[in-house]
Amino acid sequence: MSNSTLDVLLIEDNPGDARLVTEMLDEAGTRLKRITLDGSAPAQSSVHHESTLEAGLERLAERAVDVILLDLGLPDSTGFDTLVSVVEAAEHTPVVVLTGQDDRDLGVQTIQHGAHDYLVKNEVTGGLLVHSIQYAIEQSRQERERIRYREQLEAFNRLYGISQDVIHALITESTREGLERAVCERLVEPDAYDFAWIGDVNHSAARFARRESAPADCGFDIATVPFDGDTDGERPEARAVRTQAVQVVQDIETASEFDRCRDQMRTCGFRTMAAIPVAYRDVHYGIVAIYDESSDAFSNIDRENLSRLGENIGHAITAVERKDALTSETVLQLTFSQDGETDALVAASAEGWTLEFEHLIQTDPGILAYGNVEGITQAEFTETVDRSTLVTDLRILSPDADSYDVELTTSWGDELVPALAEHGAFVTGITVADGELQFVVEVPPKRDKHQLVELVQDHCADATLRAQWTVPRDTPAIADFHLAFENQLPKKQRAVLKTAFHAGYFDWPRKSTGEEVADRLGVTQATFSEHFRGAERTLFEAVFETTAGEGAMPASPWEPFIPDADQD
Repeated sequence: MSNSTLDVLLIEDNPGDARLVTEMLDEAGTRLKRITLDGSAPAQSSVHHESTLEAGLERLAERAVDVILLDLGLPDSTGFDTLVSVVEAAEHTPVVVLTGQDDRDLGVQTIQHGAHDYLVKNEVTGGLLVHSIQYAIEQSRQERERIRYREQLEAFNRLYGISQDVIHALITESTREGLERAVCERLVEPDAYDFAWIGDVNHSAARFARRESAPADCGFDIATVPFDGDTDGERPEARAVRTQAVQVVQDIETASEFDRCRDQMRTCGFRTMAAIPVAYRDVHYGIVAIYDESSDAFSNIDRENLSRLGENIGHAITAVERKDALTSETVLQLTFSQDGETDALVAASAEGWTLEFEHLIQTDPGILAYGNVEGITQAEFTETVDRSTLVTDLRILSPDADSYDVELTTSWGDELVPALAEHGAFVTGITVADGELQFVVEVPPKRDKHQLVELVQDHCADATLRAQWTVPRDTPAIADFHLAFENQLPKKQRAVLKTAFHAGYFDWPRKSTGEEVADRLGVTQATFSEHFRGAERTLFEAVFETTAGEGAMPASPWEPFIPDADQD
């Protein structure tokens, strides 16, 4: 079976009729080019002749063909039983019936029994034969396309239903363990798959470690799945982690990567599997692996839909960890340092002065940083800032003294800060001193520290982890209030209120006017006043009237402030 040759299986017991058909196809010449085989036209035909049904079926089992020409009257079978036997064995291969009876009703019945066309032998010409084959092949192609489309739609609807249930579970579960367990349990319900697990790599053992799986009585040992860095014969689960792309194996029996564990797969009855990365933005949470006994469980599913399932799980894990970060009683603090050779401001701090920041606000112009300077005059500090590549704007917020407050607009952390916030981690302090920049990242207590260190170093290649320790957070009552406030305050109001507070708008005398704060946010004073009044009302409602709902998901305090286009 090739695109350049029309492969024909002729099942005909009359040698004369068989010879006539073969001659017609040999003489067809350019007529064959009317036929389309997988996008190309055949230049010649190849006819294989069998005189019995048994021999024809054996030939069909040995090799695929483009079309079958079938006589209903054979030595070992006659009538529609012959046709039904061939149609069942041929699957999607088109069948054209050759009959000696000029009977229209017989022709209609052959179509009803699965033939694609029929020809009366004594009326057949070369042109008619080629036309009939062309029609049968095209009709078969359209049927296969309809079947494929229907199977794709069914698979999509099946996965969509599973995904909707998974999303519901992700929303209602308040812990990471609970949501991962709910995902695995939904993936093995009767309308879904046979086995599912969620886990990650145990790097010390070069093996995978399971966090959750279902059903509990499955004999599959996840610890046998290797992650040893050897890409030759690499298991799909390991490849999914390494490439962060969905991996699907249609037939475990023939896949070389399962040579070392095929017996285990056979014992469990698995034939196909999918490994789906679980991630959100730049942080990875391992994989969800799904196995099934059906060889076509994933054959009609777009990998993009499977990938979306992994993204939804990753997003939900991120939301749970973000909430844990705001409500936990302890937090892990990671201190990083950066060499100051590349920036004049950091390098100049080697002269003995210090700059400390505790408050960062992401706005449209950049990161607003509020802090304190000691050991250098305001004039000298201003001159140093002018030579810095990190600072785009400076405001002195207090009178000239040994120590004074400043506001900087900086490009430092404009990608790192929001990336960390997406995963419940926050930059809580920056110190520039002794020719070095150090910053502290608060990490949720259950978060994978190693992944967040990698995330920091992805955005700050020269960052080095210097220290880590676990410290207590605010009292539960204060944390609950923070959570309630963050839940109810829109991101624009939050940015306005925080900027106004740290810029000294509430101090007496004021360190910044409303116009100056609005300018820092890139909005008009009228827009600033609108968001400011709305934030005040939201704050007082949080204090006097409402509390956070059970299971409410906190918004990130590092959401960027984007001005209203219709108000500026």
